[in-house]
Amino acid sequence: MTALRYDVLGIGNAIVDVIARTDDDFLAKQRMHKGTMALIDEARAAAIYDAMGPAVEVSGGSAANTIAGVASLGARAAFVGKVKDDELGRVFAHDIRAAGVAYDTPPASAGPSTARCYVLVTPDGERTMNTYLGAAQDLHPNDIDADAIAASSLIYLEGYLWDPPKAKEAFLKAAKIAHGAERDVALTLSDAFCVDRYRAEFLDLIRTGTVDLVFANERELHSLYETADFDTALNAMRNDAKLAVITRSEKGCLVVTREETDAVAASPVARVVDATGAGDLFAAGFLVGLSRGTDYRTAARLGALAAAEVIQHLGARPETSLKALAQDNGFDL
Repeated sequence: MTALRYDVLGIGNAIVDVIARTDDDFLAKQRMHKGTMALIDEARAAAIYDAMGPAVEVSGGSAANTIAGVASLGARAAFVGKVKDDELGRVFAHDIRAAGVAYDTPPASAGPSTARCYVLVTPDGERTMNTYLGAAQDLHPNDIDADAIAASSLIYLEGYLWDPPKAKEAFLKAAKIAHGAERDVALTLSDAFCVDRYRAEFLDLIRTGTVDLVFANERELHSLYETADFDTALNAMRNDAKLAVITRSEKGCLVVTREETDAVAASPVARVVDATGAGDLFAAGFLVGLSRGTDYRTAARLGALAAAEVIQHLGARPETSLKALAQDNGFDL
């Protein structure tokens, strides 16, 4: 077996988040569905930017946020995602490397500009996202480094990446290499709208064992199985997936295996400032727990702690050392 270089390698959209506070009236005026992610073109991106209030630019992208969390927990982390060789592309590359993540995907010299996501945060901490995928859509199977995949304990794939055809091929190539090297592959379903578009394909990935671990929130779970009944959806997931984690915001999470379902409480928070990245950072903690050989319950508790840190400030990446936070809370990292 190839020697391990990374604990977790993530593959996803390389995006710069443009975050602004707003209210429900602005969302209604802009015909946005609160709490969801919409894909937009460059013209719509410009219109939203002109209309929104003062903003903060930070590197983001769902899997990239997870991998930044993995690094903050002290694990060895790598990320694969495409930017253009432009100002925002350089911002993204600098930020993820500064977070301690190995990032070697070559930037595109031509084509669309670096992806950006306009994140509108309402006073209740809910985030509504509008994403221009730009260069991120041009991730190609050639960008997948077989040696890096084989040398990673866990491969983490974001569902958002399932939109562009070439990125989809890259995703499947990585999963095949990982399994050939006896590594596990995790998938986050990313968004209920994403599940609506690719339900049959996601179910196929789960049922065929292309992915070994599935992360989903309640809304995504309901969408996947097209039922409003939670227990019906949960039972279906138990039958389909080797391992799944269903996140439920303040209700914590459920770790689902074929044999049992284990409920793990959320970590307490003083105040929810911005829910952006809660699922991403939960995944970081859970994956690091798995890479360290902990049991599922301990991994879920570590995920809950990482999620609690990120929702107490603006932005989707940790502002403090998650490793130190975890050690202060009794985790052996």
